[in-house]
Amino acid sequence: MRAIHIVTTRLSSSFIRPVLLDFVSCSPLRQFSTPRRFICAASKVNGGGRSGYATPQLALHHFKEVSRLFGYEEVDFPVLETEALFIRKAGEEIRDQLYCFEDRGNRRVALRPELTPSLARLVIQKGKSVSLPLKWFAVGQCWRYERMTRGRRREHYQWNMDIIGVPEVTAEAELISSIMTFFKRIGITASDVGFKVSSRKVLQEFLKKYGVPEDLFGRVCFIIDKIEKIPIDEIKKELGFTGISDDAIEQLLQVFSVKSLDDLEDILGGAGEAIADMKQLFSLAEKFGYSEWIQFDASVVRGLAYYTGIVFEGFDREGKLRAICGGGRYDRLLSTYGGDDIPACGFGFGDAVIVELLKEKDLLPELGQEVENIVCALDKDLQGAAATVATALRDKGQTVDLVLESKPLKWVFKRAARVNARRLVLVGKTEWEVGSVSVKVLSSGEQFQVKLNDLE
Repeated sequence: MRAIHIVTTRLSSSFIRPVLLDFVSCSPLRQFSTPRRFICAASKVNGGGRSGYATPQLALHHFKEVSRLFGYEEVDFPVLETEALFIRKAGEEIRDQLYCFEDRGNRRVALRPELTPSLARLVIQKGKSVSLPLKWFAVGQCWRYERMTRGRRREHYQWNMDIIGVPEVTAEAELISSIMTFFKRIGITASDVGFKVSSRKVLQEFLKKYGVPEDLFGRVCFIIDKIEKIPIDEIKKELGFTGISDDAIEQLLQVFSVKSLDDLEDILGGAGEAIADMKQLFSLAEKFGYSEWIQFDASVVRGLAYYTGIVFEGFDREGKLRAICGGGRYDRLLSTYGGDDIPACGFGFGDAVIVELLKEKDLLPELGQEVENIVCALDKDLQGAAATVATALRDKGQTVDLVLESKPLKWVFKRAARVNARRLVLVGKTEWEVGSVSVKVLSSGEQFQVKLNDLE
């Protein structure tokens, strides 16, 4: 049995106080080996919803399966939070992307744009009642009000995996390994996708070298993160507004054009923490078996203000899509919310871009409904008996579609074909009088009678 930590919230005028509920399952839930069909309603607000039955359930299935494969525990968080919770962590820039409004209590609230702030608050609330390291994952819906493009929706599902309490680079190495495992499970290879990795410490060491004030660090990261999104002249202009000299800007852009560790070492020297961290990460990548997936790229800094060390970003090698996922180290996040800082790192992985990539590679399956049994009463008076059979099968962990009305067998067979049923269980008067049912295996046509207690 595993506990799922769920945070609920009480709204106050200043902040949200978390109320923590620990649920422990009484019996293990059945884990399906393949994704199930998932029907989503379309919406003009979020970009037309999701097309087809394979999204987002294909991604959600593997998000959770990979997390459990790596031994992570599932957590869940509120959908509605105070606006300040997200602005405090990510910086004022995120304000324009929030679905925010004033509630009936005159409090500024927002639909969550991501999951990390709530995770940080849960860590603080748990405090010393949990032992470190924590390995948690979450999968939930998030909303951002931004321009919709291919692979970018205003509503999406996001997968987070986080490690709390491990200062070593081994934590980032394992997180990247989990993402590579996900890619492999859905048929994506190193020729399709790569990972750009760098460290925020590169920028810190550069700013220190040129005497740039530390309070500009977050703003400069936000600007550098847009290098591949806007013209370089706009980058220079925005950097100039921060007060950095023209000479320092030119040197900075030269640093962030570096694509190899050796070249970076020539510029910054080999004694810095950034170089040491990168060398260790690439060494671990060989041990984990994904060295062909990653490459150094100094321009990767990630736009959110809280990252402190190694950062990474997934990309499609053909360059047709925006970043697939990203993450990094955030050792000083907890103090933002009034807690004691603990070494931490994690990533966020949305379902929108990966679905576009699967479409591009023709790897997105059409998922149909799958049911193991259709149970049908052959007489109206036997509906109760059919319910008994359905319950017995469900208690054994089998999926059952119970026919709730009196229907002709022709209709039942059509229904079985539509839901891809494996077998048909018929409850007839003669058989039921002796405690048996008729079973027809639909793939082979084999038919036999079996006692209810022996029905597996």
